[in-house]
Amino acid sequence: MAEYQSTVGEPQNAAEAVRFVAPLLIGGKSPQISPDACFLRSGPLSAAPVTAAASATPDDVEAAAVAAARAFGDWSRTASSQRRDILLAAAERLVRSTDPLAQVMMAETGATRQWCAFNVELATRVLHEAAELAGEVDPDLQLLSRGAETSFSIRQPAGVCLAMAAWNAPILLAVRSFAYALAWGNTVIFKSSELCPATQRMLGSIMQDAGLPDGVLNILSNSPDEAARVVESLIAHPVVRRINFTGSTRVGRTIAQIAARYLKRCLLELGGKAPLIVLADADLEEAAKAASFGAFFNQGQICMSTERIIVEDTVADELVERLTERAERLRAGDPVMDHMALGSLISAEAGVRLNALVEDARARGAKIRCGGLAYGSLMDATVIDHVDSSMRLYREESFGPLVSIIRVADADEAVSVANDCEYGLSGSVFSRDIKRAMRVAMQVETGILHINSATVADDPAMPFGGMRGSGYGRIGGKSAVDEFTELRWITVNQTPAHYPL
Repeated sequence: MAEYQSTVGEPQNAAEAVRFVAPLLIGGKSPQISPDACFLRSGPLSAAPVTAAASATPDDVEAAAVAAARAFGDWSRTASSQRRDILLAAAERLVRSTDPLAQVMMAETGATRQWCAFNVELATRVLHEAAELAGEVDPDLQLLSRGAETSFSIRQPAGVCLAMAAWNAPILLAVRSFAYALAWGNTVIFKSSELCPATQRMLGSIMQDAGLPDGVLNILSNSPDEAARVVESLIAHPVVRRINFTGSTRVGRTIAQIAARYLKRCLLELGGKAPLIVLADADLEEAAKAASFGAFFNQGQICMSTERIIVEDTVADELVERLTERAERLRAGDPVMDHMALGSLISAEAGVRLNALVEDARARGAKIRCGGLAYGSLMDATVIDHVDSSMRLYREESFGPLVSIIRVADADEAVSVANDCEYGLSGSVFSRDIKRAMRVAMQVETGILHINSATVADDPAMPFGGMRGSGYGRIGGKSAVDEFTELRWITVNQTPAHYPL
C-alpha cells in the first residue's frame, strides 16, 4: 500500500495543518495539490480542518475525460477473467484497509467505527458480486436464424461512466457506483463527495494496488462552491455515456435535468422516508428491534432509515413502550469513544434542521417519548409519538436519529399513510400472518420491501432502487447489466439480398 501512504496518509503540503490529503487521480497519476486549487474539509465535531483536497479545474475535468476515453478501448477488450481477478484482489485489499479507512471516515463524517466496518463489509460483498458477474456480459443473448440470415442481440460496455456517491455510506456507495461498471468493461470518472474526499480517494489507491490499469478509474474532487460547474462539465462531456448518482432528491432532480439536455442516461438512487408498518398481530418485540436498528443506525443517516412507524392503534402503546426502552439507551458522542452507540451528525447545520422538525411537531401536538433536540452535531435517539399530517415531520425526510409514530385504525389506513409520501425507496411490514403481510407489501409503493425485518438491508445480488422521488434505475446483481451496457441488434446475411428498390 505504498501509494496509499503517500497520497492519502500524510499532508503533501506541510503548511496545511490537516491529517489527510486527497489529490486527484487522473490517468493513474496523483498530482500534488495546488494551494490555488484546493479546499479544506472540517470534521462535524470541530471547526479544525481534517482534510486538504484538490478542487478540480476545467483542465482537470478534460484530462480525466480524455484518460477514461483512452483507457476504454483496452479495458473493454480485457478478458472477463482478468477483470474478475482485479475486482477480487481489490476486495482483499479493501478488507486489509479497514482500520486506516475507518480513521479517515470517522474524522470526515463523524461515523462510528461500527458503521465504517459495516461499509467495508458490504463494499467487499459488492466487489465479489461484481467479480462473479464480470463474465456474464449478456445473460439475455438472443439468437434467431431465418434462412441465410442470422440475427442476434449482444450487450457491449457503454463507455465512460460518470459516478457520484454520497457521504453517508462513503465506502459502500462509492464502490457500488463503479464496481459493476468496471466489471462489464466500462471506464469510470468518479466524483467524490465534498464532505468525505479523503475517504473516497483512498478507494482509488486500493483499486490501483489491485492492478486496475491507469485511466480505468479516475477520481475528481471539488470544493462545494464548484460542485455545479464540475458536475455539469462532466455530464456534458462528449465521452461520458452513463451517469449514476446517489444522494439527495433535490440534487438528483438537477442532475436528471442536466442529463436530459444532453440526452444522457441516468441511474438515480435518491432520498427516502421508509415506512415500517406494524399490524396488530405482529411480534412487537421483533418489530421494536427492527425499528430501533432501522431508525438509529448511523444516526439515521441512511436512505433506507426507518423514518415512519405506522402502527395499528390496538398495539401502538405497547410498541412505543418497547421501542422507547431501547432508544433511551442510544446516546450520541464522539465516535472516537467507541462505547458510544451513536456518532455525530454530518454537521451542526443538520442538527438545526432536525430541531426545527422536532419543534414543529411538538407545537402541533406530538409527544416526545425520548431524546429531543440536537446539541451541535450530536443528537440522541429520538422517538416522537402522535405524528400527523399537519406536521413537517410527517412528510419531510429527517435524515437523523429521529423516528415518527403514526397511529392508524387498520391495515388499509396503514397503506394509505405509507404511500402518502413523495419517496418510495424501502419499507417493511410486520405481521405473523405472512399472506396478510404480503397483501399489504404489494400495495406499498417502494422499490424495496421487507416482511418481518428492518427497512435497512442490502444484498449486492438483488436489484436496489426506488420509485417516485427516490429515483429510478436499479443497481445490484444482474439488474445493473442494463444500466452499464448497450444492447445491440446485429444481423449476418450470407447470400445476396433482394430489395424492393
